[in-house]
This record gives sequence, C-alpha cells and structure tokens, in this order.
Amino acid sequence: MELKISDRMAAMQPSAIREIFKNMADPTVIPFAGGNPSPDAFPVKELENIGRIIFENKPIAALQYSVTEGYPPLQEAARQFANRREPGLSHPGDGIIITSGAQQAIELAAKSLVNEGDVILCENPSFIGALNAFRTCRANLVGVDVEEDGISVEKLEEAIRKNPRARMLYLIPNFQNPTGVTLSLEKRQAVYDLCKRAGIVILEDNPYGDLRFSGSHVPAIKTMDTEGIVCYCGTFSKIIAPALRVGYAIGPQQLLTKMVVAKQCGDVHTAMLSQLLCCDFLQSCNVAGHLKTLQKLYRTKCGLMVQALRQHMERAAFVQPEGGFFLWCTLPEQVDLMTFVRAAGEAKVAVVPGTTFLPDPGAPCSAVRLNFSAPTSEQIVTGVERLGRVLDRLCR
Repeated sequence: MELKISDRMAAMQPSAIREIFKNMADPTVIPFAGGNPSPDAFPVKELENIGRIIFENKPIAALQYSVTEGYPPLQEAARQFANRREPGLSHPGDGIIITSGAQQAIELAAKSLVNEGDVILCENPSFIGALNAFRTCRANLVGVDVEEDGISVEKLEEAIRKNPRARMLYLIPNFQNPTGVTLSLEKRQAVYDLCKRAGIVILEDNPYGDLRFSGSHVPAIKTMDTEGIVCYCGTFSKIIAPALRVGYAIGPQQLLTKMVVAKQCGDVHTAMLSQLLCCDFLQSCNVAGHLKTLQKLYRTKCGLMVQALRQHMERAAFVQPEGGFFLWCTLPEQVDLMTFVRAAGEAKVAVVPGTTFLPDPGAPCSAVRLNFSAPTSEQIVTGVERLGRVLDRLCR
C-alpha cells in the first residue's frame, strides 16, 4: 500500500549536507562539505575521566528520567558560561531550557511562535537546518541579503514593511553559516531597533561565538534586549562534542514555557548522560584553556585555506572569517555552479552548492560553502589545489 504523507512533510527533502555525508565514507574524498569540528578538538581524556566519575558517584542520575527543562546544575552552568562570554546576556524574567542541540532549540522556538502561513525573516543565505525546521512549521520564508558586515539593514526594513505577518527574525550574527561573515555592532543595534518597533521576535543563534580567532568581540543582540523579544540559542556541539547533542536557549520565560511543552511532545528531555558530561566539563575542567586551544587550531586551518584560495583560486571571491568553520566562495559569473560542484566531486573534493542555503531554493546562486574545520592541513592544501584546477578548466 502506498502511504499518504502529510502535507507538512510531503514537500520536505533530505538535508543535502546529510546526504553528502553518506558519500564521504570514501577516505580519498576531501571533506569540504560538512560542518564537523576537527577530530583534534575533542576533549577525549577529560570526558573519559568525567564519565567514569559519573558512573561511580551518580549512576542513577545518568540513567533515569529527568525534568524537561534540563538538569538544574547544567542550566546554571550553561547560564554562567554564556554570561561570561556575553556579560548582561540573561535578563530578569528570562528562563533557560536545555535542548537536544541548538537545532532543537530553533525548532521549538519556531513551533511555539509561528502559525502556518506566518512569515519568518532570515538571512539569505542561511543555515539549512533552521530553514528546514521553519518549513515544517509551514511558514513562509523571506530571505534578506547578507553583506560583508552581515544582514542588510535597508533590505530588512523593506522586508518588514512588505510582510505584516512576519513573526520572527532568525540570525547567526557571529561567523555566519554559511558565509562566515560577522554582523557589525552598528547593524546589531539597528536590527534590534527595527524588530522592537515591529514587534518581531529575534531568534539569535550563536553556535560559533566561542571560536573567534581574530578581530574583536561584538556583543550579542540579546545583551541589548530591554523588551524581552530576543531568544538566544547556544550549543556545546562545537566546543565539546556534537554527538552529545546538548544545546540551550535563554529567553523570555513566556516563550520558554511553551518550548518546554513542545519538547515534552518530542524527546521528553535531553539525554541525561550527555547533560551530566557537559555539566561536569564546565564545572571541573579548564574551559578557558580548552577554548584557546580550539581557537588556535581553527586559526591555523582557516589561514591555510585562505592562503591556498589566494594562490590557486584567484578568480573566486570570498570574505575572510574571524572565526567559526566556514568560507563562502563566490565563483566567476561564467561558471555554472552545479557543473563546478560535480567536477569537484569527480576530483574527490566534496563541496556544498550555495543553493542549499537559500530560503528560496530557486533563486540564483554562484557560491559554494567550504569547511576548514574538519579536513587536515594536508587535505586543505590539496583540496583547494584541486578546486583551483577545476575552476581554471571551467573558465577556459
């Protein structure tokens, strides 16, 4: 019998990046397509020791059901961790929820705020995981172009004016996925003021904020929030381990209360062993030293990719990021994007076409996202050399 799929899911397609992962089992393929942390980034010994202590001292807590809001000591540790990076982040009346990765926090916020047919404003391009979560809410996505210093304020103002059903703005202000750009302080204040006047909630996603390796810190939009309109999402995937699936959201309690109810309909609570591992890591390990190690690691990797791009792909354009995992590489106009992606694959380099990240998948795009965090230094140099040869051939 052929099953009838729900309207909500019928048009949904698998994540292109997750599908590319299936093809990267071949060890000869250079992985520029994913968004994984470096294998050298995981605090394996620390987590091994913490895990042993957990099962010696609190095995029942690790194995039993718990509250949906999250393990209370982790809630406090996560709040303190976020406030150390972003002083003034948490405001009176804010709550915190521990989620199964920031991806779940994004999905829960959208489910709690947005009705079918409402508009979600987002950067163009934007994180595919968030876009797909919004699509399952059957929201209308309106993309606002990203410039070298972040989202265009003028185009955001125009989008708000044209879309009275806009309920939420989704942003990644730091080292944005996929472009790698950072939203300037001036624009952050302007974006907040626009949304405050329009009554639009800002969903501020900051998965890479701890991975700044150059430039100066820019305060989170949440620190400017005097009206309770910003929900801030963080994650431990990029600084501890993604497989733990532990993230968090800090925002107005009214919203978080509904996010808790939505989470109860999904996974009941985030895995307790993962929560305990994260909590004890934050409480007992040298987190500041660990972050410095990660920042040094990614500074080196990014520098290698930038140097290789300048040497082998001078026809392409990119903005050098100040942190995070990604470079957004714009190809010359005469080069067809999908032809380049296929040719790169034949050269054993996996890249993601920029169309994957567009709120409107049918819109034109001539860029690819390149990941520098996961490949080895040798793979970065070799991979860009191969892409350069592909580009030269297609430009003839």
